[in-house]
Amino acid sequence: MSISSEPAATIGFDDFLKVDIRVGTIVEALPYPEARKPAIKLVIDFGGTIGLKKSSAQITKHYRPEDLPGRQVLAVVNFPPRQIGKFMSEVLTLGVPDADGEVVLLAPTLAVPNGGRLY
Repeated sequence: MSISSEPAATIGFDDFLKVDIRVGTIVEALPYPEARKPAIKLVIDFGGTIGLKKSSAQITKHYRPEDLPGRQVLAVVNFPPRQIGKFMSEVLTLGVPDADGEVVLLAPTLAVPNGGRLY
């Protein structure tokens, strides 16, 4: 994914509130060799009314599937599902690029309850 490093247009606070970013715990992570770009299929537990959601994440540079279960991550939970090859991704797992442009996952620095909303 290529995203400009230029700042985005200014938005109002009400626009920010439309993006529902929640914390969840990865409960399952599997290789996704069929993806066009190397990826890992995730199942993330957001607790409460959101529950378990699937995500395809291009995070293979820094993460191995076997090391991800139990790790908390942040994700956008109110985008429509997106077909990634034969896999339906239900949430957008968030990350930022390292110096080489590889994804580093966003996560809380302390354990927090699943489903907590970013504010």
